[in-house]
Amino acid sequence: MGKRLGFLGPAGTYSEEAAVVYDRGSEKVMFASIGQVTEAVERGAIEEAIVPIENSLQGSVPEVLDFLIRTPKIKICNELAIRIRNCLMVKPGTRREHIRKIYSHPQPLGQCRRYLAQNFPNVEPVAALSTASAVTDMLASDVPAAAIAPRRAGELYGAEIIAEDIQDRQNNFTRFVVLAPADNPRTGRDKTSIAFSFDKDQPGLLYAVIGAFARRGINLTKVESRPTGEELGRYVFLVDLEGHRTDKVVIEALGEVGTHTSMLKTFGSYPVFDLHKTG
Repeated sequence: MGKRLGFLGPAGTYSEEAAVVYDRGSEKVMFASIGQVTEAVERGAIEEAIVPIENSLQGSVPEVLDFLIRTPKIKICNELAIRIRNCLMVKPGTRREHIRKIYSHPQPLGQCRRYLAQNFPNVEPVAALSTASAVTDMLASDVPAAAIAPRRAGELYGAEIIAEDIQDRQNNFTRFVVLAPADNPRTGRDKTSIAFSFDKDQPGLLYAVIGAFARRGINLTKVESRPTGEELGRYVFLVDLEGHRTDKVVIEALGEVGTHTSMLKTFGSYPVFDLHKTG
């Protein structure tokens, strides 16, 4: 039996698809929430976890970012992207005009916001723990309902698919990261994710940090911020950069960044995923 790989279940989620794509031979372990997945890998109940961290339409997944900021044990060791094709499905025989609720995870509800506004303006959206549980919630609903989920979830649970590719933009991808106690050795085509914050607010601090990378020719592929949760107006900045944390130029840049920040944390270095692999 291979290593234990945790993911957000039940069967039929995009997370399950990502787990199979990443490591078909691993022992797949399902959890009911992202928090349960991350907690399991942190306490060593599983060797790795695969979780969604960013969607091309809806942005980052705050729960995963907050976990990475706080955990002292877990690193990002790999990444991959899955093309998202959202389907609208119902209990067999349900008519579109009778639908009163639409279940899905908050991410697909946001990805399909325009479609829902145009086609179901008076229907109540209902958040579910996952896209697959949205299907089971829909099937158990006491009023006519629909669910937004992957085609596989509809096929697994016996739902009738009445519309496909309903996301507002067709170029819809979710980026997943693999979490483990250690990150990945250098491959020559790597990405490093970091977080940092400041203990004071003054002009030029963020400029100085970005300059540490710019002067060394290090490309930043993502820059965003999250509230620290400690005080209004205080933020943690999250950056993805090209290169491995053991590269000499990255070591130098991070050393300089450390002189400007009150907190600097490396989430891990890992191979860059080739988006063309998703087709």
